[in-house]
Amino acid sequence: MRRCLTAVAVVVLGVTAASASEEDGAGAAFVTSQLADTLSIVDLATMQVAAQIRIGGKPAGVAIAPGGARAYVTSPDSHELTIVDAAARKVVATVKVGQGPLGVAFDAKRNRALVADWYEHKIFAVDGETGAIVGEAQTGLSPSGVAVTPDGERIVTADRDSDQISILNADTLKAIATVGVGKRPFGVTISADGARAYTANVQSDDVTIIDLGAKKAVATVKVGARPYAVALAGGKAFVTNQHGESVSVIDLASQQTIKTIDVGAYPEGAATSADGRFVYVACWDANTLERIDVQTLTVTAKATVANGPRAFGAFLR
Repeated sequence: MRRCLTAVAVVVLGVTAASASEEDGAGAAFVTSQLADTLSIVDLATMQVAAQIRIGGKPAGVAIAPGGARAYVTSPDSHELTIVDAAARKVVATVKVGQGPLGVAFDAKRNRALVADWYEHKIFAVDGETGAIVGEAQTGLSPSGVAVTPDGERIVTADRDSDQISILNADTLKAIATVGVGKRPFGVTISADGARAYTANVQSDDVTIIDLGAKKAVATVKVGARPYAVALAGGKAFVTNQHGESVSVIDLASQQTIKTIDVGAYPEGAATSADGRFVYVACWDANTLERIDVQTLTVTAKATVANGPRAFGAFLR
């Protein structure tokens, strides 16, 4: 795996309003840059960096609490979860979590962050206020991406080295089922209605579509080289292709790839604005955050960010 534990996945839909300014408390992207040990806050109205926060341990994953008050950032090298006050733009707590924290999602129903640990093959539940570890659950081998269904009832992890997803009961943190997917899944995204999950499979160059109710894979769609993350918008899936320097666009009705959009070098993180108008993509080698118009399927703006951007998770507010 490229860069060992510093390679991660994008997991869930983000929230933002593209027309609002970051100073108004909306319309911001929180972009983890691993090589710079930095969290960049990008004003999406201007596509300019509004602030930078120092985060140690090669920050990778990020999730935003509802309302955007706090950001939760994983650092695999230092085995930490950092809690950031998004309004004050400062670190309020740093918590040791496992041996290789990568993916992170926020469980709003229980006010906790869910952290996937690569080495211990489990997820940790971390209290969103205190940072205390309040639970844990076993998954398949090397979980990377993690997501929560919109109703808060299920947790899904992409278990890279088991070629599967795990479905967990969010209340009990007990396994419900596993579902086989493509080779080496990293990113996992759940649809807004909670019916389906989508994994980006980095070794088989495809996306697996899973019916969460039936607990089975229902389709496989070929995309570009080394797909890493999936964002959903406008009846389409937008898939970052690391080695293709592109984003594949899948029409979800036909389950066919309808376009390939050129973006910066080594695209990884991807998330969708709350209004569904834009998909934002972090490009590791280009050091950019790029905005794709969902209707025209073109890149309409770029922001220059700190070195090695991942933006893994729900990085939009």
